[in-house]
Amino acid sequence: MARERRGGGRRGKSNRSGGGIEQLPWQQVTNSYPKFELLNPDQMDQLHATSMRILSEAGIRVMGDNVMDLFEQAGAIVDRETQTIRLDETIVVEALKTVPRNFTLRGRTEAKRITMGGDNMTFGLVAGPPNVHDQINGRRQGNYTDYCNFIKLAHHFNAIHLIGNQVMAPIEMPANNRHLDTYNANLSYSDLSFHCTAIGRGRAMDGINMMAISRGQSVEDMRGDPGVITIISVNSPRLFDDAMGDGLIAMAEHGQPVTVTPFTLMGAMTPVTLPAALAQQNAEALFGVVLTQLVNPGAPVMYGSFTSNVDMRSGAPAFGTPENAKANIVGGQLARRYGIPYRTSNTNASNAVDLQAAYETMMSTWGAVLGGANIVYHAAGWLEGGLTASYEKFILDVEILQNMMEFLRPMEFNTDELGLDAIKAVPTGGHFFGTEHTMQRYETAFYKPLLSDWQNYENWEAAGAKTALQRATELWQQALREYQEPELDPAIREELDAYIARRKEEIGGDEP
Repeated sequence: MARERRGGGRRGKSNRSGGGIEQLPWQQVTNSYPKFELLNPDQMDQLHATSMRILSEAGIRVMGDNVMDLFEQAGAIVDRETQTIRLDETIVVEALKTVPRNFTLRGRTEAKRITMGGDNMTFGLVAGPPNVHDQINGRRQGNYTDYCNFIKLAHHFNAIHLIGNQVMAPIEMPANNRHLDTYNANLSYSDLSFHCTAIGRGRAMDGINMMAISRGQSVEDMRGDPGVITIISVNSPRLFDDAMGDGLIAMAEHGQPVTVTPFTLMGAMTPVTLPAALAQQNAEALFGVVLTQLVNPGAPVMYGSFTSNVDMRSGAPAFGTPENAKANIVGGQLARRYGIPYRTSNTNASNAVDLQAAYETMMSTWGAVLGGANIVYHAAGWLEGGLTASYEKFILDVEILQNMMEFLRPMEFNTDELGLDAIKAVPTGGHFFGTEHTMQRYETAFYKPLLSDWQNYENWEAAGAKTALQRATELWQQALREYQEPELDPAIREELDAYIARRKEEIGGDEP
């Protein structure tokens, strides 16, 4: 989808909100600037060589016979007793030959198709927290009502391209089948693509089947036109469990993209040094990438980076740190080296929507942008190190993302934009407020913030002296009032309901 061109700072009323909150239009974001190269070629070669030695000498432990069978057939050394797989570089190189450099992903409407890979950049909703918070109701367990609200917010705000895996866990629902209800909310309250759960084959297939139903297609039709994506989390250090393996295999078999993301926290899941952490991350990620190609050569896959550090005094995860930003950048270098689309995140470790949340998120967002991320996962709403989905943080993040979208829009250069005539027409010591050049552009010249207040102190005070946090609370409430549910064909609605009812009966009351 070609990126929509527009004047500087121009806003479009959301075509899915009916107006009200002004925001940037829906668009495929592109990052055409040169990507930052933090490591030189020699350092990259050392990193790659160390990763290959991790795979060939230390190996990866797996917990599924199906994964061991696939690697054994490919020529890897498989120790069934210790469940350890060792593979040499030739197997990795051969698998990388079939990895697509880009792919598209769409939900149930063609209008929201996005492209992964190259210079394309997308932003995903927060995923996975057990808790939710807002300034009105405080912190509480995740629940279905709040879950649906976050899907509505993601649909309403154009900066969000992708719904994450369970924005928050609806704790009141049975753990073994609540994914069906969350998938249903994704498809009912939005037309975006979503991340489906791949803990086991069943949950992955439910996501694939329900997206196919919503698009009026068969699962086979969707094989070449992906509709859902998943993240396979490697249990660092060097452990690939059977549920993740089953989920990956199901997705790859059906041509749906998989993002292989080691969870590598320096000092806990990896050695404390950043080069060692990156070498381990790279080995674990490449192991999963290779597996997708052993299952289905040409299956879309992404290189995932989630490397940060811990607080060495408490052991708590830290995000938005200098080390985290560096890892985001080097992760992009590695993904480009292997020709794989790249996923990272812009997370923070703050317990409140405060200064810490803002500066840590900006730090990690810059790392993602400079690193050339194709998906920035958890891009809106992440708080408390991923334990809480926050309404106010969602609004703060949308402001950050829109700022980045405008930063990434290339400048136009022509005679009119250079403005020589305007410069010559204004006398020395004068001003440009009333010039024709300014008046032609005064409404669209600059980015208009969603959350920031640029009034002077006196006017700000007269208007109630509201802080950004207070304004964020008002904005998410306004967005929910303005939200308009996307249309869904009644026959498709009936088919989805029947599928959910049947699957809940099949799953029963026990965990699958």
